[in-house]
Amino acid sequence: MLMKKMIMLFAVLIFFLPDTFAQDGERGTQEWLKARLDKKEVYITMRDGKRLFTSIYTPKDKGEQYPILMIRTPYCIEGDGSDAYSRYLRGNVPLIEEGYIFVLQDVRGKFMSEGEYVDVRPHIPNKKSKADIDESSDTYDTIDWIINHVDNNNGKVGIFGISYPGFYSTVSLIDAHPALKAVSPQAPVTNWFIGDDFHHNGAFFILDAFRFYSSFGRPRPELTRKWKSGYTFPNQDNYEFFMELGPIKNAKDICFGDSIKFWNDLMAHPNYDDFWKARDPLQHLKNVKPAVLTVGGWFDAEDSWGPQHVYKSIEEQSSTATNNILMMGPWFHGQWVRGTGENLGNVFWGSATSEKYREAEIVFFNYHLKGKGKMTLPEASLFITGSNEWREFAAWPPKKVQEKTMYLQAGGKLSFSAPEEKEGYDEYIADPMKPVPYTEDVHLKRTREYMTDDQRFAARRPDVMVYESEILEEDITIAGPVTPMLKVSTSGTDADYVVKLIDVFPDSTRVYPENEKQVPMAGYQMLVRGDILRGRFRNSFENPEPFVPEQVTDVNFEMPGVAHTFKKGHRIMIQIQNSWFPLVDRNPQKFVNIYECDASDFQKATHRIYHDRLRPSGVKVLILEEKP
Repeated sequence: MLMKKMIMLFAVLIFFLPDTFAQDGERGTQEWLKARLDKKEVYITMRDGKRLFTSIYTPKDKGEQYPILMIRTPYCIEGDGSDAYSRYLRGNVPLIEEGYIFVLQDVRGKFMSEGEYVDVRPHIPNKKSKADIDESSDTYDTIDWIINHVDNNNGKVGIFGISYPGFYSTVSLIDAHPALKAVSPQAPVTNWFIGDDFHHNGAFFILDAFRFYSSFGRPRPELTRKWKSGYTFPNQDNYEFFMELGPIKNAKDICFGDSIKFWNDLMAHPNYDDFWKARDPLQHLKNVKPAVLTVGGWFDAEDSWGPQHVYKSIEEQSSTATNNILMMGPWFHGQWVRGTGENLGNVFWGSATSEKYREAEIVFFNYHLKGKGKMTLPEASLFITGSNEWREFAAWPPKKVQEKTMYLQAGGKLSFSAPEEKEGYDEYIADPMKPVPYTEDVHLKRTREYMTDDQRFAARRPDVMVYESEILEEDITIAGPVTPMLKVSTSGTDADYVVKLIDVFPDSTRVYPENEKQVPMAGYQMLVRGDILRGRFRNSFENPEPFVPEQVTDVNFEMPGVAHTFKKGHRIMIQIQNSWFPLVDRNPQKFVNIYECDASDFQKATHRIYHDRLRPSGVKVLILEEKP
């Protein structure tokens, strides 16, 4: 039993934490780190009197003054003890060699830090007393202390971090300390209802939320360096487990009891109310002063939405003088520091793409914190998948694009021409007792590879509608958000809509790198972007509405942007379905509070997708006009 718990905990850590890739040879080992850095553990007092546990690593060479790089995290900075050097250093060997002071901190209420922990703690814009604290103020107070108490610092601070530490990087930009000069939010947790981690457009991503909060959400009885064990699954098949679990409300009674506070918060706030709105940092990214390098992955299963919208919000709400930079690569969550970035699952990119980030990181921090070198980074560095090349742009989305709509047609066709038939639709039955799986594999942990997985398994189901273009006669590059605009009807009163943009490889594909599973790439249906809308939120995330049975209804929503070239000889495919299980919880297809519903509420429904002259359905995209 203990071994099972340890395996589960290890899986959670690997899956969610910004861990690091292995260094070549000795670089990054404990001995290597100890030979170059001195370590000191301290408590830094915040304005309200609470103390935050902080580790400070300073270069042994005291011959010059160094800038400070800081990571704030809820994931335990010193889990291996006071004599060990933090795992957070292992992925930063190039920066250690450049010469930086590293400051690592457990955020308020986590592990060795005092106070109460609050998930994605809301920002308080108009603080009236020392009791008004948030992550921005804790960051400010920490910076103020370290620049006055850490020897040999040059008075300049940078902050960076991946995932949840990316969130803490983002909020450091709000009312930033004057010494904070450069910030790099990477795959930043940003909006947990609209686009990141636990909800997409109001649809609940139960697989991630359940596994994460079964360990992370357990209360901390005392200051500790140790993680709590997560839930022990009875089998290794997540599809089977969540089907047997039944309605979501059973998770609390069967698995959690009343021990997971944020799970209870999730269940208590099914709509986009003030609870969720207060936790969105984008509204506060105004007049940003530090330079910003936001980093993300096109195929990040957790936080692809966040980096694109952090960049966008700073662009819209700050001065043109703000050095606001975006880098998006073909990466899974944190792959730019965890590996070479040569491939994701079965799909290969033709080069070690992560090197691009490692080069940019050095340029960015050296320039802004050391005054060293030149700022050679473009506004937007984007890896175009499909054509597999890095491109530089003056903005994201690129300025020279043409808006076009790919229309669904009769006979499962897809075209940039609007449908001409007088009346047309596709009809099928969706059964929540037989939901469409998100991938064809049997496994327990949510895969990261599903973001580029072969979709042929789904195309063969009768409850998945498939629309495919003719063979392309020239390359087409889509660069920007992908916007489904559907005309639908249902016999039920609620429904989810999953839309997938797919690159269909030629049947003649023979020369391609071999993948681990030996999946044949001839005719491969590569998922480029998939996302979901909980249909009740089609008009408002705040005020859900039922569907009127059999009434034609607009279902429009925006999916995170892509930068992908559909090569000559390939086809473009759109798949539409009403479940994506167990990535997303099942919609009972009845307008009820899904978090409180019973098994008896789940019902089959007949769906129609319309594609005629008066009721056209399609997917709006931005076609890149700029050529290399």
